[in-house]
Amino acid sequence: MSGNKPCCCGGKTTHRTEEERKKLINRLSRIEGQIRGIRGMVEVDAYCTDILTQCAAVVAAMNGFNKELIGHHIRGCVVRELELGNGEVIDELTDTLQKLMK
Repeated sequence: MSGNKPCCCGGKTTHRTEEERKKLINRLSRIEGQIRGIRGMVEVDAYCTDILTQCAAVVAAMNGFNKELIGHHIRGCVVRELELGNGEVIDELTDTLQKLMK
């Protein structure tokens, strides 16, 4: 979210360039399409293995999205907070990474 839009979690926001925002939204749109495709497969009783293969593709796509976002977060938010003397951002990053690795 940009710095002047409300956020759903914790009130913090992140300024992103238009290019960064567009890349992230495009990735999410592709994932959304994959999810709709899986739903369609379930609706027509597609073979379980075929559905699971598509589910694995969604998981891989989400992992790619997360890697992109983590990279932006570290290079932007974390570096900025460390420069401001806020070492707590390391704990926040660690907690976030632990949630992603469950």
